[in-house]
Amino acid sequence: MTTHVFIVDEQSFKVHLEYMFVGTGAVDNDKKDKDIDFNGVANSNLHHQRENGLVSMMSDFSRVRIGDYVLFYVQSAKGKDGKFYGIYKINSTPFHEPSGKNQYLRNSLGKNLTFRALIKPYKVYAEGITEWEALDEIKGINAPNQMVWSLIYRKLKGNRGNTMVTMYEAERLFNLIMMKNGNRSIAGVSYSYNKQQQITLDAPQKTYTGNTQEIFNVLHRLMAKKHNNQAFEAHLQMFITQNLCSHPSLKLALKVNTIEWLGNEVSCGVGMQRIDVMFSQYVNDIEREIVPIELKAVHASKDHIKQISRYIKWIEQYYVPNRPSTIRPVLICKASTLSAATRQAFYDFNAKYDGRCLPLEYIEFSDNGTDLIFTNTPY
Repeated sequence: MTTHVFIVDEQSFKVHLEYMFVGTGAVDNDKKDKDIDFNGVANSNLHHQRENGLVSMMSDFSRVRIGDYVLFYVQSAKGKDGKFYGIYKINSTPFHEPSGKNQYLRNSLGKNLTFRALIKPYKVYAEGITEWEALDEIKGINAPNQMVWSLIYRKLKGNRGNTMVTMYEAERLFNLIMMKNGNRSIAGVSYSYNKQQQITLDAPQKTYTGNTQEIFNVLHRLMAKKHNNQAFEAHLQMFITQNLCSHPSLKLALKVNTIEWLGNEVSCGVGMQRIDVMFSQYVNDIEREIVPIELKAVHASKDHIKQISRYIKWIEQYYVPNRPSTIRPVLICKASTLSAATRQAFYDFNAKYDGRCLPLEYIEFSDNGTDLIFTNTPY
């Protein structure tokens, strides 16, 4: 299961615990509500930068699955350490809570949270671990690749408020929280947060009564942008992240079995390199594979290979030593006839990384007017 870290403040953290939900949303720094007007429809009145920002947050939430783990990072008031708390589990399909003054729990939260999911307690501990304990303390770490790089990268880049961590990173964070609390969890169904920076049992239990039925649907907007020759890579990432396990042609083309971990915008260096989508799955009882996916809403080019090469090197050095896996790289592009130069770039890549990863898989997408069609294409 994927572990998602949600960035909150002390005011909103209390509300999240009492009503058992998580959420993210655009910051209202220009005093305008930032809400999606393209959910399930083809058109939008939003500026393309604002639209892409919202789609990116939708994409983050689209990797959230029922049963996934949740940690909170609480950004505390001046003079206090920020801390990580846990452990909770996702308990609903992600849903859209429209922005506006009547948004459910907005006044209590003190912020706009447009994208939400319900949670339930898994193994809850009163005390959190500080950022220093989680990210800087090297006790028990034998090599640099064992550090929690997903969150270190987030700190360096100022990423969004819903960040996934890898399975081995989650295990480290869980263990640190458990040790901090002497492995003594607090069992209950209703929780709160006090001024001593502790999670506490709370009574009576509060019930989340907002509307949880409006799901994310970016397909119509994606198709419209595709047909109008407008950029839609963010929309494509969201669609793939959301439908990886359910869309027939996508699932077939990507050879999806049972996914154990899913990430999007996976940081893989202190620069701006990010893997669009990456997932881990078992291929049999003992063998595991990690699948980095480079997405392009344009025709395939030899230039795309350079990015994938960097991903392979990072996965080899940082991921595989912690979680042994076969690397299966994938490039997904708009359907076209491959040029001779692009084919040669594919062949050169396979020759260079022979024995280090499986041959590059090339997947094309097209549409039939109402849906996307994905095809694993020989080259």
